[in-house]
Amino acid sequence: MQVANKVILNTGALYGRMLITVFISLYATRLVLNLLGAADYGLFNLISGVIAMLSFLNIAMTISTQRYMSFYLGTKDGHKLRTVFNASVLLHFILGLAMVLLFEMAGSYLFGHVLNYPVERTMAAKLIFQFMVVSAFFTIISVPYDATLIAQENMVMVAALGIVESLGKLLIAVALQYTGYDKLIVYGGLMALLTVLLLLFKQVYCGMKYDESRISIRRYFDRHLLKEMFAYAGWNMFGAGSVVARNQGLALLLNVFFGTIVNAAYGIANQVNAQLSYFSVTMLRALNPQIIKSEGSGDRPRMLRLAMIASKFSFYLLSFFAIPMMIEMPFVLQCWLKQVPEYTVMMCRLIVVATLINQLSAGIQVAVQSVGKIRKYQVVVSTMVLFNLPVAWLLLKAGYPSSAVLVSAIAIEVVSGIYRMIAAKKITGLSPWLFTRQVVIRAVVPVLLSVTLAGIPQLFLPPGFVRLGITTLVSVAGMVVWVRLIGLTPEETTKIMQLFSRALSKLQARLVVLKAN
Repeated sequence: MQVANKVILNTGALYGRMLITVFISLYATRLVLNLLGAADYGLFNLISGVIAMLSFLNIAMTISTQRYMSFYLGTKDGHKLRTVFNASVLLHFILGLAMVLLFEMAGSYLFGHVLNYPVERTMAAKLIFQFMVVSAFFTIISVPYDATLIAQENMVMVAALGIVESLGKLLIAVALQYTGYDKLIVYGGLMALLTVLLLLFKQVYCGMKYDESRISIRRYFDRHLLKEMFAYAGWNMFGAGSVVARNQGLALLLNVFFGTIVNAAYGIANQVNAQLSYFSVTMLRALNPQIIKSEGSGDRPRMLRLAMIASKFSFYLLSFFAIPMMIEMPFVLQCWLKQVPEYTVMMCRLIVVATLINQLSAGIQVAVQSVGKIRKYQVVVSTMVLFNLPVAWLLLKAGYPSSAVLVSAIAIEVVSGIYRMIAAKKITGLSPWLFTRQVVIRAVVPVLLSVTLAGIPQLFLPPGFVRLGITTLVSVAGMVVWVRLIGLTPEETTKIMQLFSRALSKLQARLVVLKAN
């Protein structure tokens, strides 16, 4: 299968999953919020957020494993690929045990000195914490299998598992209506069980389908590679940990200053952001293996071209759906949740803006990872990201509202993006001025023009489905027109037209065959 066709197939599979899962996930969240109430829902997000904050090692190792597997798939070195997988299995098992110990040690301190929750919910909170520990352990030890699916570009299976997971969450939400036990505890236990079952299936599936996924640690043990991967992951730990620490550290600060109701708003805002980001993350997930494989095969120019395409189009895809959603956020949340916690609208809008800014340099981040020279890069970027926490604490201590911490996060994200461009010049040879012209300007200008057009219906129509529909149509039309006129280079326009023409020809050929039969 040609590379372009493979990327399109994988992207299509992931978008098909998205179309199914997004509505299921949003409806399940509505059910859970109404059944648990804002306080218990905020408590669950707080506890699960603490686990996410402590499990940044898992995120770092996922990036490391995927990078090495995609790189050696590019070199077509099967023995090295098996060695990478077995080294990853050993590392993740050790890390999983270490993380369980860390969780248990940190748990007593968090419950005694940090977390702010109603005293009568102490037992429920501690049980939720243990459920999340179990889930985190299985997530860690199955990272090599997740990395294998992505590196092998088997997005059809990734999509299928995502649909099953969403249906499982919906069934859990429905089951809460019929349980006579504590709904928060039942919810946490079933969510942990679902995670464990899904991850175990990935292990079995990859072991049967891919030769490199068969465990034989003695045969493929390579001390040098193990050390190299651990060092590479070590710098990624700082990078991934800084992002998780920022997100969940802000949740802890908001909890300390405002309580669980604001945590509910923050949790909902993060979920809205995750659902919207899935459109751009999906494309990146399909394209990232090709970026890393290009570097592995020694084709640096192709790698940089794909990295710039990834940055620009991930920004477009997120903007395409984010613009009408941000403009009509109050009405959408009211339809979705019925009972909208205070501050939710504001937090949703600000978090999406921060994510949009981050997406402009998404391709740069993958390009740097593919080259592998990440030590200085990770130290500087991660320090900037972590700077969010002291700034947020000072703002809240000075009496500023909860929105201030997200406004400061947006400003820091802008500075981080500028540094990524400068660092990419030294690491990959990508010109900051070329990136600014071809990506930043061509991406931002069409979006700003589309926002201006999409805001016009707000001046003449009352809130409702009619205004939501018109706003969406105007926004989509504006994005299509402005991206075509300003956002695409002549080469990109030609390539897209060729892909559409090819797809149309294949569709017509299949219709002819169907009529003949």
